[in-house]
Amino acid sequence: MESAPRLKAEIWVKALIRRCEVAGAQAMVVRRGDAHSGVVLVKVNRLDRSASVYSPARAGDGSLIWMAGTGPEPVPEPEADAYIERQRKFDPDIWVVEIEDRAGRHFLQEPVA
Repeated sequence: MESAPRLKAEIWVKALIRRCEVAGAQAMVVRRGDAHSGVVLVKVNRLDRSASVYSPARAGDGSLIWMAGTGPEPVPEPEADAYIERQRKFDPDIWVVEIEDRAGRHFLQEPVA
């Protein structure tokens, strides 16, 4: 079975930022990765010195899901930033999108585990 072509990272990031803006949240690219195939990390800053970081993964059936890389609950923002830095060392082409939202919404359309 042939898989569908993957959406370019840059286009996906622009769509995520647009979803955030439409809902009244601020979002910005804080680290630009490879325009075509870079992995995207999503940092949700709750504006209370806590944050969560979501990273993409594949479910058993191959579909895209998101994992809370920093755990199920928000962590202190420096801890979230340290997680991102560790991931950057493994993959220098990653994107980082930061969403500022007091409610902690991530605006991801795929399942979050």
